[in-house]
Amino acid sequence: MYSLKIILGILAISIGLGFNYLQIKSSFDFFSPKQENELTITNSQHAIRVALLLDTSGSMDGLIEQAKSQLWNILNELARTEKNGQEPTLEIALYEYGNPAKGGNDQINQLTAFTTDMDLVSDKLFALTTNGGEEYCGLIIQTSLNELKWEATDGDLKIIYIAGNEPFTQGPVNYAYACKQAKQKDITVNTIFCGSYQEGISGSWQTGAALGGGIYMHIDPNQQTVYVETPYDADINKLNNKLNDTYIPYGQKGQEKQQSQVTQDYNAGQYSMTNSADRVVFKSSKKYKATDWDLIDAYKKDKRILKNASNLPSGLQNISTEEMENRIQVITIERENIQKQIQDLDQKRRTFKEKQTKEVTEGSLQDSMLKSIQEQAKKKGFEIKK
Repeated sequence: MYSLKIILGILAISIGLGFNYLQIKSSFDFFSPKQENELTITNSQHAIRVALLLDTSGSMDGLIEQAKSQLWNILNELARTEKNGQEPTLEIALYEYGNPAKGGNDQINQLTAFTTDMDLVSDKLFALTTNGGEEYCGLIIQTSLNELKWEATDGDLKIIYIAGNEPFTQGPVNYAYACKQAKQKDITVNTIFCGSYQEGISGSWQTGAALGGGIYMHIDPNQQTVYVETPYDADINKLNNKLNDTYIPYGQKGQEKQQSQVTQDYNAGQYSMTNSADRVVFKSSKKYKATDWDLIDAYKKDKRILKNASNLPSGLQNISTEEMENRIQVITIERENIQKQIQDLDQKRRTFKEKQTKEVTEGSLQDSMLKSIQEQAKKKGFEIKK
């Protein structure tokens, strides 16, 4: 019979070996290509995926202008959307169609696949130009189904918005087939006709929406965006300068991405102080992602980023990891405080807007999209926070 000392000795050795094994395994796992997938599975959550398919043929300047001037208001509605008390990821994809200068013979051009980078989406929108061409609705829907990674997670909100002004029936792909295929994949197709209600019905835009399980809408593409100024817009915009100061660019594209952030601030401000405030409000939400270029967001996602972060600002290049972590924690708290101030002001701002009667959005792109988002999100168990 073994003595107590021998048993304890064997146990200690076993524990030590186990501990060393875990240390070794952890070291190798850091370099393992499976690690990212494992983290993704562990942190899986519901998603909102929206594909915008915009007609950029010669007569669609008004549609593009509405998309640019109303983007942040639409995104804020999506930013307030949650499911079972949790924040879903928000991904937007953007296509243009009907432009002979883009996309070859099919005149279809993917501007961005699904992305959480809304600065990129804004950048692509502001770069759009129009040119007379052929609008193939069935083909652009089919293309977005084939090219985009829609995933198959049950309970996700997956929506296509297609906007244009020519008959829905044109092109080499049958629109009915494309819309039915989308519905089979649990992807809702909403159609937005740029013209009169009856003309859109005659052009099969209503039929396309019915087959895709979505809503048929019509808008006046030349309607000017109406903004309601509030007493809180100026304060929100002032906080934006402080918010931008909390971003630390890293990596090869860090500086470029930071400049894009400033550029999109400028683009939003071209329309009005209210539209600029809409963008700042979105930047203060959890849906605004900068993990691929901002050290604060990247560290929050994965603390190991400090081992690989390159091209840091000169003031951070020669400090220790411990000093870097302390600096990040201080800036994180500062950013969260600024974001909370913005969100609190926005709560008052939205209450103020609800009491106004001057805001006229009916018949616009944002009016159509917001109403459909509210309805279709609710069907999927999502809730839009007030």
